[in-house]
Amino acid sequence: MQQQKHVVAACYLGWTLDAFDFFIMVFVFGDVAKQFGISVTSVTFAVTLTLAMRALGAFIFGRLADRFGRRPALIASILGFSLLGFCTGLAPNATVFFIIRALFGLAMGGEWGVGASLTMESIPASWRGPVSGLLQAGYPSGYLLASLLFLAYPYLGWRGMFMAGAIPALLVLYIRNNVPESPDWASRVREDAPEPILAVVRRHLKLTLYAAILMAGFNFFSHGTQDIFPRYLTAQHHLGHVTVSTIAIIFNIGAMLGGVVCGTLSQRIGRRLAIGLAAGCSLLCLPLWAFSTTPVWIGVGAFLMQFCVQGAWGVVPVHLNELSPAAIRGTFPGFTYQAGNLLAALNLPLQSGIAASLGGDYRWPLVGVAGTAAVLIIVLMIFGPEAKDVRMGQVSAPEAVRG
Repeated sequence: MQQQKHVVAACYLGWTLDAFDFFIMVFVFGDVAKQFGISVTSVTFAVTLTLAMRALGAFIFGRLADRFGRRPALIASILGFSLLGFCTGLAPNATVFFIIRALFGLAMGGEWGVGASLTMESIPASWRGPVSGLLQAGYPSGYLLASLLFLAYPYLGWRGMFMAGAIPALLVLYIRNNVPESPDWASRVREDAPEPILAVVRRHLKLTLYAAILMAGFNFFSHGTQDIFPRYLTAQHHLGHVTVSTIAIIFNIGAMLGGVVCGTLSQRIGRRLAIGLAAGCSLLCLPLWAFSTTPVWIGVGAFLMQFCVQGAWGVVPVHLNELSPAAIRGTFPGFTYQAGNLLAALNLPLQSGIAASLGGDYRWPLVGVAGTAAVLIIVLMIFGPEAKDVRMGQVSAPEAVRG
């Protein structure tokens, strides 16, 4: 029991600190653009590179996890993105900056899938829903930490904020001392010869394509409501950095609560229904979220919106791991997640470009992306598979059933 708690804590912290490093970027677009003499839209391409490379990173680290174990792959991923986060603050020009952010995405891409697999294979089935919500709450927790760090921006500058990205490397010490290897992975290594990944994917091609499209919808849902939002607050509403940080802290608290609540709810009503309800409720929040004019109502709308967005996301770790073929569970959840990210990688330049064409009006790009993504997710939940409480590891997952 104690070891299982250590696994959950380590993987939650890993995703928190991964997101912390990633979301530092969304607060400093304007300053990086000014430093290197390029447009803000050009700087947002760094996020596109990060998101695109996460798919490759998920595949590489996922294969390492399936071959050598979840624990060493997780450690390697955390060390990689921590070092590259620090190096971002040392970039001498825009070209080096973009290269570092691409490599950062490679390292970052491995953490979620490996950590989620290690956790879901190590805990009882009855824990999965609540723990899934807790794990995914690590993402807004990281955004919250970045928001708090932004309060110190006048003292750190954008380079100092990125250099703080080295902090997650300390988590490796905790993992090495307290986190055991996945028992299910260890049993498969002892008992079964590893099956080639292409053979497994061919056998589950429809499921793989479905999961990748689903995660594209999910990534447009989250990145479309988060990445450009601080820029919207500063450029369109002309709010100061303290107010922007405060609103970001408020909506990330909502996101954390949403992930835990909906993840727990999914243990009772099923994964697809919990996701569909959260996505549906987000549609009701769109007017308040995007068209409010005062900081108070913007904060209320953002809280409710992120409760719904990350509420739906809170079910994703358990849903993907339960759907995953057992032989490639280290690779499948993370790769399909990051493949969806690859498809959604153009979101930020897309929203930024549309806003520029509308004279700096960010409201319609925000509503358009969020609303479309929510509808897509609802449709995929209606017609998609579910494998709630499937036994992991020792036996292969049964055919996914319509819940």
